[in-house]
Amino acid sequence: MTLTTKINLALSAVFVAGLCITGYISRAILQENAKQEVITHAGLMMESAYAARSYTIQQVRPLLADRLDDVFLPQTVPSYAATQQFTQLRQTHPEYWYKESTLNPTNPANRSTEWEADIIQQFRNNAELNEVTGERQTPTGPSLYLARPMRVNEPGCLNCHGLPGDAPPTMMSLYGSNNGFSWKMNEVVGSQIVSVPLSVPYERAKYAFRVFMVSQMAVLAAIFVVVNVALRLIVIRPVRQMATIADQVSSGDLEVPEFDGDGADEIAQLGHSFNRMRRSVEKAMEILGR
Repeated sequence: MTLTTKINLALSAVFVAGLCITGYISRAILQENAKQEVITHAGLMMESAYAARSYTIQQVRPLLADRLDDVFLPQTVPSYAATQQFTQLRQTHPEYWYKESTLNPTNPANRSTEWEADIIQQFRNNAELNEVTGERQTPTGPSLYLARPMRVNEPGCLNCHGLPGDAPPTMMSLYGSNNGFSWKMNEVVGSQIVSVPLSVPYERAKYAFRVFMVSQMAVLAAIFVVVNVALRLIVIRPVRQMATIADQVSSGDLEVPEFDGDGADEIAQLGHSFNRMRRSVEKAMEILGR
């Protein structure tokens, strides 16, 4: 096995190991960054829902409060405003999703599904837990969900969700008296859940990973070529020249020119030593010839 082959095998092993290690690390970092980007978007959407709820409580409900004795207006319900806002968003971005999932809702459309009920149960079991994130498969691909608990923090909530007899008659006539009651103060009754698609940021992460790996392989290939060219010019060719001269001298050809090695590197020093040895051999052969 030639010296070039040995060095190339060593370089190949180092390059492959380097590609595997950097590829694994970079892929994990890019995917984590993509996930954090989605979590940030979900957090912004959640804050947008909070803003819609606050707007309803502070500005819409006071304007319509006098009409609630005659007709129940869902526009005065904070959750209605947040849900309607996202309903409008889903007309152009159907992959985004928001729900105020409730175990015992007034509106049956807000009733929790099985996986939503599991999230709510986590909040009910752990009073210190304020946020849950996770991934789930949807018809449009993988999505990340961000969930926060819905607690009964204001006594006014119990006016509609405490005892059925205390609820506004107009609300009772619209939704009935079977659902949305017996809530208690500080009880977790549901969860606000935002779902954001992962496919787009994951595709961007995959593209960035491919570009990075191709660029890295191109750089390593260039290094491989440069090392081989330098090895051939600086080491292999001078050593072969010295080997050829040594063979000719050992065969009795003393007319072969000396090795021409200029410079101060190790190969040049080896060449100088080789020439001194050759001259010593020539003198020894002259002495023996006499």
